[in-house]
Amino acid sequence: MAEVGKTPLLDELENGPWPSFVKEIKRAAEKNEMSKDLLGQLERSYEEKIGHWKHGGIVGVKGYGGGVIGRYSDLPDEFPALREFHTMRVAAPSGWFYKTDTLRTICDIWERHGSGLTNMHGSTGDIILLGMTTEELQPTYDEFAEQGMDLGGSGSDLRSPSCCVGPARCEHACYDTLDACFDITNEFQDELHRPMWPYKSKIKFAGCANDCVAAQARADISVVGTWRDAIQVDQAAVAEYADGGLNIQKYVVDKCPTGCMAFDAEKKELTIDNPECSRCMHCINVMGKALKIGKERGATIMIGAKSTIVKSAFMSWVLVPFMPMEAPYDEFKELCNEIWDWWDENGKTRERLGETIYRLGMGKFLRDLGIEAVPQMVYKPRSNPYVFWQPEDF
Repeated sequence: MAEVGKTPLLDELENGPWPSFVKEIKRAAEKNEMSKDLLGQLERSYEEKIGHWKHGGIVGVKGYGGGVIGRYSDLPDEFPALREFHTMRVAAPSGWFYKTDTLRTICDIWERHGSGLTNMHGSTGDIILLGMTTEELQPTYDEFAEQGMDLGGSGSDLRSPSCCVGPARCEHACYDTLDACFDITNEFQDELHRPMWPYKSKIKFAGCANDCVAAQARADISVVGTWRDAIQVDQAAVAEYADGGLNIQKYVVDKCPTGCMAFDAEKKELTIDNPECSRCMHCINVMGKALKIGKERGATIMIGAKSTIVKSAFMSWVLVPFMPMEAPYDEFKELCNEIWDWWDENGKTRERLGETIYRLGMGKFLRDLGIEAVPQMVYKPRSNPYVFWQPEDF
């Protein structure tokens, strides 16, 4: 194999105390022609401030419309190993819990068929295998299938659902995120592998409002754990925090976003006006030994988050304030199907769910789905002074 060319701009990215993707590409380039050409093209892109990739449309494996992203270099004569450089998404397990043997198997298969470069994990949550030819797509998938592995979503379909580690490692989980993610991923296999919608749709499962999977900022349908009874308070532990030097008034009570807490410094007791609590998790995060999530647990279903495409980036807003999240999750599955049917009927090409609702109005969305409006759904205070009544209201 020819020697890797000079890459002065990329070399700069190896400096500093942090891990470097350039270092890893160079390691792969020592035994893989694709990775070697990738260094050359990337250096060119840094020099010219132009990304030298063109999207290749749909490529895939038998029976699947999603899971493989076509990618080609626009400098094929200069970098022939990048003439085809497709990306494959391998579905990840709930909470990204892998056995070491499984990871070794994935890497062995990938080194036989592609560039050897991986992204752990893509923003969708899958393992990303970067760089293979069209000829190698089917053999690569076949080997993964023999190991019981599947492809993730890509294109205008359901992207691979993902979740936080939930009850496996976190006492704050209000429902079993791992089971919910696994069950619902299996339920919607057709939606995941066969693109059929105006654009992509994402579901993410967060066990509590800490939202360690960033569902509220990235998912069209967010399932965020919550409770609807009272926070559990251990007053003896509250007193321990106070005796230990924690300024409960300053760091807990004064930072409560709804002002629903009060601390009696003399009695060393904390009181909570639970109907006013927004379940933000701040007090529980600060005083984990004294405060626990409530006992009547479930999830808030939120909709509409996305990054910038047609319109600006959106954060989620509330659709269902509280839904029990217990297997077999029939209520949630029925809701997803109703949402997708409405979006498929009303959405424009490359328009995410939140953008369609924003364009047509939350009122129409709720009426069409037969969902009653509640105060928790308010996205922002009214800025339009006019109120338009529906004919059926009279």
